Amino acid sequence: MSITKDFFGKTAAGTAVERFTITNQNNMRVSLITYGASIQRIFVPDKTGTLRDVTVGFDDLEGFENRSDYQGAIAGPYANRISEGAFVIDGTTYPLVKNEDGVKTLHSGGEYTHTVWQGKESGDNAVTFSYTRPDGLNGYPGAIAAEITYTLTEGNELVLSYRCVSDKKTYINPTNHTYFNLGGFDSGDILSHKLTIHASRFTPVNEASIPSGELREVAGTPFDFRQQKPIGQDIEHPCEQLQNTGGYDHNFCIDGWNKQLREAAVAVCEETGISLVVSTDLPGIQFYAGNFLKGIIGKSGLPMNRRCGFCLETQYYPDTPHQPSFPSCLFDAGEEYRSQTVFAFRF
Repeated sequence: MSITKDFFGKTAAGTAVERFTITNQNNMRVSLITYGASIQRIFVPDKTGTLRDVTVGFDDLEGFENRSDYQGAIAGPYANRISEGAFVIDGTTYPLVKNEDGVKTLHSGGEYTHTVWQGKESGDNAVTFSYTRPDGLNGYPGAIAAEITYTLTEGNELVLSYRCVSDKKTYINPTNHTYFNLGGFDSGDILSHKLTIHASRFTPVNEASIPSGELREVAGTPFDFRQQKPIGQDIEHPCEQLQNTGGYDHNFCIDGWNKQLREAAVAVCEETGISLVVSTDLPGIQFYAGNFLKGIIGKSGLPMNRRCGFCLETQYYPDTPHQPSFPSCLFDAGEEYRSQTVFAFRF
């Protein structure tokens, strides 16, 4: 196990960005950058032993800074959507930045994604990124001290450990927004990947991708991934939910959630023999099939076309501030938010 560090570039504002690369004994290699505390690449051996980068993203800092659709980045302090671009805590209304369609908040306006975090090695197999946000940035209350630690194990697991503490009562719900393609970033779409999601219910949304508050059964719908099936099998079904979001972009409610680490989803690429097992201690997982990618230029100068990557974003459910029946992610001042997600690769 080893870690190397190199210079990845300077932002337009002149801030240096570093890259850390962790390598294990199986030649699995993970590169992380301080910009957005992002996963820049994950090299995994396929069934022939060939190393493949299974993350869709960018080779250079300019891509992360100017063309990002959250590739590889940490989203937060509140990931996903908040309706009306505001929420209320103890009678006080906090207007937020409305960075999606001018009417709602997505990923806290990209705050965590476009911040240069402080990075440091933690032993020979982990890197910790830290950032303390100022109170009131983008309208969001609380000076939140956040730490994200990425640990690579000899068992080919990338463990993401989150720790956040705010000085004000506030909502905390970060996630990682990596786009995966287990055939390799340059292998085309992900529709033939086979997916299992351990969820009997999902949260339906309106045309603005805001949950209605309903927890709908997946049985008998295109959202039933309890048994493995290709991502593309039902993605063009004419049901309202898939029409609302142009394909899958929904939160699934993980069965048996008890705040303990448990398997949530499994994705498999039969062509390469690479699989990804996602485990988390959070109640939800957003499955996004890359419906809105429209040719962003990425690695090796290739366009990121529609559905060239998928995301499995572990999280509290979207729009929790407006949905009192959803599991709460409202934390008191000084109360610690801790969570863990594991991306385990099999090859």
